[in-house]
Amino acid sequence: MGRWLDRQRQAARRRLGIAAHLQLAERGEDWAQRFVQEMGWIVVARNYRRKGGQGEIDLVAVEGDTLVFVEVKTRSSAETGEPERAVHRAKEKLLGRTAEEYIRMATLEGMAIRFDVVSLVMGETTKVEYLRDAFYPVRQQLLES
Repeated sequence: MGRWLDRQRQAARRRLGIAAHLQLAERGEDWAQRFVQEMGWIVVARNYRRKGGQGEIDLVAVEGDTLVFVEVKTRSSAETGEPERAVHRAKEKLLGRTAEEYIRMATLEGMAIRFDVVSLVMGETTKVEYLRDAFYPVRQQLLES
């Protein structure tokens, strides 16, 4: 049913005239969500945005006793470089601040955390890179809270 629902969402977005790059990002997030769920993770949030509007986490999932923040980067080709290279230091800091807010909002202080990246190139075939423990933007601050 998941793939059928994904196709229905995509068709609705095309009818509404949503930009192609946003449709591609949505497809990548759909793919990544299925990927982590197939690994047995529980997805607890998708596209979590900070109250101020700046900062978004694509997927928040639970793997065992670890809260995993997943950044999904999707491209239609690798011509401009590998998608995961778009997760630069400033993006890591923003994801860290957004994760801090999510942890406070969900009252999950003290839970182990991790930041992963799923990198997708969706062309004729889909190329996937999964980077576990991809970065540690605010681990020290989160542990001190």
